[in-house]
Amino acid sequence: MKKKSFLDSVADSTFIQILISIILGFLVGAIFLMIMGLSVGAAYGRLINSVTSLKGFSYVVVYSVPYIVAGLSVAFSFKTGVFNIGAEGQFVVGSMAACVVSILCPNIPKPLLIPLCFLAAMAAGALWGIIVGFLKTKWGINEVLSMIMFNWIAFYLSNFIAGLPAIKSEGSAEATKNIAANASMLFSKDFIKRVGLCPTANWGILVAIAMMLIVWFIIEKTTLGYELKAVGSNKFAAEYGGINVNRSILTALAISGALGGLAGALQLMGMGSRISIFSSQEGFGFAGIVVALIGVSNPFGVFVSGLFYGALMYGGSKLNLVGAPTQLINVIVGTVVFFIAISVIFKNLNRRRARANRNAEAAIDKRASLQKEDKK
Repeated sequence: MKKKSFLDSVADSTFIQILISIILGFLVGAIFLMIMGLSVGAAYGRLINSVTSLKGFSYVVVYSVPYIVAGLSVAFSFKTGVFNIGAEGQFVVGSMAACVVSILCPNIPKPLLIPLCFLAAMAAGALWGIIVGFLKTKWGINEVLSMIMFNWIAFYLSNFIAGLPAIKSEGSAEATKNIAANASMLFSKDFIKRVGLCPTANWGILVAIAMMLIVWFIIEKTTLGYELKAVGSNKFAAEYGGINVNRSILTALAISGALGGLAGALQLMGMGSRISIFSSQEGFGFAGIVVALIGVSNPFGVFVSGLFYGALMYGGSKLNLVGAPTQLINVIVGTVVFFIAISVIFKNLNRRRARANRNAEAAIDKRASLQKEDKK
């Protein structure tokens, strides 16, 4: 059996491709640090130390939750052949829906108010996805362009709602009122102090784990998941096989949008507590695209990549303590995504080489058979 070359191993293993991309990302970050005359060891040491303590890791988990669920939102749509670049808008309308429900219904008991906020957020996100799906299936409007526009509509709609008298903070802050105490997902202060967790420690990670398992089950174990993957692989073949392609697209965008909206609710109820009037887009939905890419759209991979991204975001915020710019994390993440995106080159090179080898072997076999016939 012919031994695999390094190129063959890279081309055949997505895990190796991602690992190499991460290593290259940190190498590029190190080069930038050296150019700026900063210590690579001090910067990366601070990054690691800030996330490995119990309190630091609890911050990582809190930071990661919205990224994980937003990543699941994007990954689900990727699996079904739809590029959900609208997760940012779905995140925004979901968080605002949860905020409005909390502010207007503060006296509902906690066991009912939290699920109600989740449902409102998921309904708002699903609606945002369905509208784009309807535009695509009804009139053939490109979903990427529609989603970009709907991201901005969500942005300005959120600012408008945040400024309404019933929603806006009564103080001077340009933000909504704080969510009701019954809608908060935070652990009790006594528990946080006793265990030594960060002040915003909450149980949102349990929701993220549940969503990961649900998404995996839908994609891998249900007829719906089979149909959605079939449409994503080849919608013409799926349609020929009797699958309603338009319905599948709407379903995929509705579920993806619901996850995006839920991510917004989790960030609000677990960490944010209120929504500021935006001056620019916050980027949680766009970060979900990065998380989905690093996690190769696998629900379990997305969970791990969400934790990795959360660690970078929290740890990166501490780099200024050693004189390193916090923007270094953006350089690392951007480099990782860049190399993941071009990893397809390895696969194409390997395919071409394998095809050339097969053609060469076929030519040799044919020449040998012709020579045998001539000898006869």
